[in-house]
Amino acid sequence: MSGAQRRIAGCAALLAALWGQAPLVAAASMTAADPHVARMGRTDINADGVVRFSYPGVSFYLNFEGKRLSVEAEASGENSYLDVIVDGVARKVRLAAGRQTVTLFEGASAGKHAVEIVNRSETWHGTAALLRFDTDGKWHAAPVLPQRKMLMLGDSVTCGEAIDRVAGAKKEPSWWNARSSYGMLMARDLHAQVQLVCYGGRGLIRTWENKTDEQNLPDYYQLAIPDRKDPVQWDQRDYRPDVILSAIGNNDFNPGIPDREQYVETYVRFVRTLLRDHPQAQVVLTEGGLMTGEKRVALIEYIAETVKRVGDRRVHAIASKPYSGDADDGHPTREQTVNIANDLLPQVRAIMNW
Repeated sequence: MSGAQRRIAGCAALLAALWGQAPLVAAASMTAADPHVARMGRTDINADGVVRFSYPGVSFYLNFEGKRLSVEAEASGENSYLDVIVDGVARKVRLAAGRQTVTLFEGASAGKHAVEIVNRSETWHGTAALLRFDTDGKWHAAPVLPQRKMLMLGDSVTCGEAIDRVAGAKKEPSWWNARSSYGMLMARDLHAQVQLVCYGGRGLIRTWENKTDEQNLPDYYQLAIPDRKDPVQWDQRDYRPDVILSAIGNNDFNPGIPDREQYVETYVRFVRTLLRDHPQAQVVLTEGGLMTGEKRVALIEYIAETVKRVGDRRVHAIASKPYSGDADDGHPTREQTVNIANDLLPQVRAIMNW
């Protein structure tokens, strides 16, 4: 062996010792708005590729090949949670306030992996953003999302509040679970995309505390990020649902049965807005799955009158059964949420011929 060959061999041995004989691969980086990332849900995309979001259920899907994947994220507070699902295995991640790097995957050997990130939290928990993904490997084409599309309008029940409750514990933001909400369960069963456009404590005309100066459903329906101080408008042309399901009323009726004419006329105007914005969609109204007694009877009658006044064959009323939660929380339990999905699914299938 010549001197030059010995020097080359020595360098190779040193590199092998330092790197465990693993090949050196240049790191790959892309913004959250890159075409290699499929997105579902309402988002605000900045010019620099940062993707902001606040509605529960907003999802990101990507495929990569490598041993490591991370994302640079940002949160406005301490109460935003994400589900990170890698190759079908899920874990819960809490975002700290401010900017941070979150490790999504670390493996012993390089391979192909499918990744999904889902926002668990509601808008009032805080606004979050994904900035940039980084891997030691390479990106594959983004997953193809289902062609069918659903839009779920509602309140905290639609958002998945308290599904992950802990018996006897104090309620906290980690209990919210959009991925297990009835809307996302229905979408998976129907092989459809879904947007959850929902806000806890809000109604059609008033909040659960009888406030009328907050953003209620006709207001936040128009928004990508329903932040009162810094709202971001949503372009309805960016998502064309085949079916829109409105499950509102729990909070309107909490202070008492609202005035019939005010409620019905507001609902009529809102449904006509939905029909105008989405001429391709069927619009389905239901009572929301919490109320019992005379309040439930009144809301069912208000919905029936709304359908009658609108007078369009694309507008339907379907039935919801009431579920009262348990001793730890008044929102539906995980099992009850599954029951809500199962109650609504056959009715939606019949309307959509799905």
